[in-house]
Amino acid sequence: MAGFSGDETAPFFGFLGAAAALVFSCMGAAYGTAKSGVGVASMGVMRPELVMKSIVPVVMAGVLGIYGLIIAVIISTGINPKAKSYYLFDGYAHLSSGLACGLAGLSAGMAIGIVGDAGVRANAQQPKLFVGMILILIFAEALALYGLIVGIILSSRAGQSRAE
Repeated sequence: MAGFSGDETAPFFGFLGAAAALVFSCMGAAYGTAKSGVGVASMGVMRPELVMKSIVPVVMAGVLGIYGLIIAVIISTGINPKAKSYYLFDGYAHLSSGLACGLAGLSAGMAIGIVGDAGVRANAQQPKLFVGMILILIFAEALALYGLIVGIILSSRAGQSRAE
């Protein structure tokens, strides 16, 4: 292949990392949205005045997909083997970056969905539980934020494999 510098299979791992970040984060966002949305719909039958207040878990779950999108864009813009050598180290750095962000987003989405479903139903019966539910949701969202931060750090390691 003319004009290619670096390892020819390395971009595969980099693009796999970008796909993993987006897919797993969006799976977490979809699960969190669906699970907490079912709780909102169920609660809204009995207490329709609380529906807008109970949308918080749905919004927090939707943010998880954005984290995956950010990492996927960072990774994909860092893969250009014709402009700069791209080695296996770089591909593995991008793969680990995508997996860190994506799997953290998936687990946070599962936590947000379960807490959001139970929380909005409980909030309909006892309004004093709202602040506690929000705090639990914030800590669940922080898990995905940790994955985003680690993903950015790992992605920044790409390109440091060899002195050029």
